[in-house]
Amino acid sequence: MKVVFRVGFRARIAFLFLSQLAPIPAHARKHETGFIDRTVTLQAVTYKYQVFVPENWTPQRKWPVILALHGAGERGDDGILQTDVGIGMAIRTDRSEIEAIVVMPQCAKNLWWILPPMDDLAMTALAEATKEFHGDTRRTFLTGLSMGGYGAWHLAQKYPGKFAALVVICGGIRPPLAAQTRYPDLAKVTPPDSPQSYFAAAERVGKTPVWIFHGADDNIVPVTESQRMSAAMKQIGAEVHYTEYPGVGHSCWNKAYDEPRLFPWLFSKSLAN
Repeated sequence: MKVVFRVGFRARIAFLFLSQLAPIPAHARKHETGFIDRTVTLQAVTYKYQVFVPENWTPQRKWPVILALHGAGERGDDGILQTDVGIGMAIRTDRSEIEAIVVMPQCAKNLWWILPPMDDLAMTALAEATKEFHGDTRRTFLTGLSMGGYGAWHLAQKYPGKFAALVVICGGIRPPLAAQTRYPDLAKVTPPDSPQSYFAAAERVGKTPVWIFHGADDNIVPVTESQRMSAAMKQIGAEVHYTEYPGVGHSCWNKAYDEPRLFPWLFSKSLAN
């Protein structure tokens, strides 16, 4: 009996030791959530960006993904500033409203989202985050504010059929004259000031559902940019929602992201199989 006891004891010790060495199943691991630092390398340059991951994230399901493009004031290389404005602020106010993977790249100083390689940076960050966090390519959405609104229209034209829906806030397709003057490369890619330019942009976007927001008293991006794009998207038969805030200036994004119907509407959209 004594020998049997010793063998059993040693076996239990060996089992406990080996169990510590065994890999923990993927479903049992603690996953990082909240705002997460990530980097992406493009053309031998490394850029920092942020990904928001909901607290109840699990790899056992596919998640909606939102690519969010910030405005000119959040440009830089710290990888964080872009989370302090717009959708980042909306997440911090009420995380339960946005049950999605939110990818927030950061545009470099003195560049715009519509200029290379910033558009490629945004799409590369989107692809990497989608793969890492089990994003649903059928429920991938695009939003942008101000300079990011221009970026949203730009990417929607460049990648038609990629996004299930768009949320464009105080953006357009013709950057303000002051920006064109400051950045000559921007002027080179700005389309002519004619109704045909907006119609052509809408045709390239296709019938992607879109919700457009703008402040009626915006003194930075003319409200006519959103009005003309709204009309053009309707002309091609797309689903268009347009919200214009009377008496509101350029910084209308807090009101936009706080619209109670916005995210339920957004998450109801999906690409066809």
